Amino acid sequence: MIIRDARADEAAQIVAYWNPQIRDTTVTFTTQEKDPDQLARDIDMRQAEGKAFLVACDGVKILGHATYFQFRSGPGYGHTMEHTVILDPDAWGCGVGRALMDALEDHARHAGHHSMIAGISGDNSGGAAFHDRIGYRYVATLPEAGFKFGRWIDLVVMQKLL
Repeated sequence: MIIRDARADEAAQIVAYWNPQIRDTTVTFTTQEKDPDQLARDIDMRQAEGKAFLVACDGVKILGHATYFQFRSGPGYGHTMEHTVILDPDAWGCGVGRALMDALEDHARHAGHHSMIAGISGDNSGGAAFHDRIGYRYVATLPEAGFKFGRWIDLVVMQKLL
């Protein structure tokens, strides 16, 4: 497995595993599927800002991606990042998420960031357990912060100091 910077021309491969999770699950609160052209622009923009947008690949197939962005706007939050990590379901449980997060945290640390936030759907106990295993600590639960599939869903906030 190789961890490297994503390329804009890989956006279609990424949305192929991401959109079903948006459409069919509550691992993310968004209901708007990703457009490959917009994602390609987002990849370029994130990297131009000095933030990572990484992929894991097996030499042929993209297995997952991870990226980070500033947690909240304003200079006081400039050293606190929030991340997204999404895997192709075929890659779950194979160490891909851990490898992506190790590389993402290293990038953020070397960029001078101090803290990484994980916002996890209250329905996603596997996501919370994953973050716990890689050193994130529970900070809070925001009751009914998300709404999807006609119901309210809690948001679990976890944090890791880099």
